[in-house]
Amino acid sequence: MTPAEQSAAAARVCALAPVVPVLVIDDLAHARPLAEALVAGGLPALEVTLRTPCALDAIRAMSEVAGGVVGAGTLLTPADVKAAKAAGATFGVSPGATDRLIAACEDEGLPLLPGAVTASEIMALLERGYTVQKFFPAEQSGGAAFLKSIGSPIPQVKFCPTGGISLKNAGDYLALKNILCVGGSWVAPKEAMLRGDWAEITRLAAEAKRLR
Repeated sequence: MTPAEQSAAAARVCALAPVVPVLVIDDLAHARPLAEALVAGGLPALEVTLRTPCALDAIRAMSEVAGGVVGAGTLLTPADVKAAKAAGATFGVSPGATDRLIAACEDEGLPLLPGAVTASEIMALLERGYTVQKFFPAEQSGGAAFLKSIGSPIPQVKFCPTGGISLKNAGDYLALKNILCVGGSWVAPKEAMLRGDWAEITRLAAEAKRLR
């Protein structure tokens, strides 16, 4: 899969909804009902971070939910890429980008949303053909103001910013021409998952869906 093909696939994922839930799943039993609740609320693109022991099994379970498009986040190594693809992930997200990680995604045919946070990193990925990128950590790295500024000299790149984004500030990002969507964890609060309050998560997803 070429960088252009990867970016086109990533753009299609980002176009599904204004918010991509960033999910840290500690209990495998939560995976399927969480995915069902988010999809029911209008957020079909789901990023499961590889930060917990059950993350790969969660991807497998969530991939069975009708209407869901499940990806793997926090990809750091080629081994992560292989494991995510084998678990059923249809896209990948990384906090940064290395040559080995990019090569692994290209070899495995896993569309990658590579992370960048400086003008040089953004330009380096663009030079390789990646026109859709993750901006992380967004709020700590200049936020919407930085992305608005970088959009003038580098209009070819579109972003999915994540990190510190909530319902309160998501609209600031989504109003920018170079933003395809945002990533956020607020739509799946841990407290609601522990209570099994899937209706609340559906409500939060529907609220986020209305942001654009």
